[in-house]
Amino acid sequence: SRFLSKAIALLVGLPLLIVWAFALFRWASRKRFGVLAPLFVGAVTAGLFFAGLLLASRAATVSLTPLRPHHEPFGEGDVLRVGFAMGLTYYALWALAFVLPIVAEDARVRALEADKLRTHAELARLRSHLEPHFLLNTLNTIAGLVAEDPREARRLLGALGDLLRDAVVPDGEMQTLGEQIEWLRRYAHILEVRHAGHLAFHWQVAGGTRRALLPRLLLQPLVENAVKHGALMRAGGGEITVRTELGDGPKLICIVEDNGPGVSQRETRPGAFGLLSVRRRLALRYSDTATLRLESSPAGTRSVVELPLEQGSMP
Repeated sequence: SRFLSKAIALLVGLPLLIVWAFALFRWASRKRFGVLAPLFVGAVTAGLFFAGLLLASRAATVSLTPLRPHHEPFGEGDVLRVGFAMGLTYYALWALAFVLPIVAEDARVRALEADKLRTHAELARLRSHLEPHFLLNTLNTIAGLVAEDPREARRLLGALGDLLRDAVVPDGEMQTLGEQIEWLRRYAHILEVRHAGHLAFHWQVAGGTRRALLPRLLLQPLVENAVKHGALMRAGGGEITVRTELGDGPKLICIVEDNGPGVSQRETRPGAFGLLSVRRRLALRYSDTATLRLESSPAGTRSVVELPLEQGSMP
């Protein structure tokens, strides 16, 4: 009768337990209760349900099956303990089979969403990276040019307006290299006018790379670093070269180099000079298929970005 009562409890209770458990978690998900609360409630309820079911099935089998001589049946306390243990065991197996993978996937998705939010925040910070002193110095430069060279003042004012417009108008997470180079050219023009005679930019953009896609404003921190910590540190004037080319894979290779005095090994650490933001954006978008490396010597510093080639359409 013990085996029969357990078999009846299993055949009747297990399907009901599975259906009820799924219904409980769907309800908890809609109510946003998390995972621990429904797991605890489900475990207790499953134990009580199987304890009652086993007790009922035992009573039915005892009434139908005569006891053998010298046979002592389970007491009600034993039946309740065994039934409760059965319920917990089956519920635990169900949770391992169905809930654990869901929880793991949910945690993975939440981590990706958190990284994406951080990336959006970093992008917003980059897009608003035209710091007050940069704007103030640029406006002072424009004011000084109004009387001396009105045409150049208008050009500079137009370039500044384009930069500010891009900082407030969201255009998506990706852009073509051609679009990014045009933004950087306006940025560089303002810097060249401000540091007239002390800073020059050179552009070597391979024709096959202009339609390649890359994260928006990815190269801006590298250009800013090359200006602040490289070219402007060179006595007599510095130069910045922005070069793009295609590599094997195929890959897009973007190089920003200066002729400054170089930086120390300590200063080229992964988190220095805004490089951490660039590396995190590359890791989130491309996993381990994109890299950023910094090479420095007394003749200058070079930042090299390599990422998988994705083709977009030029506006």
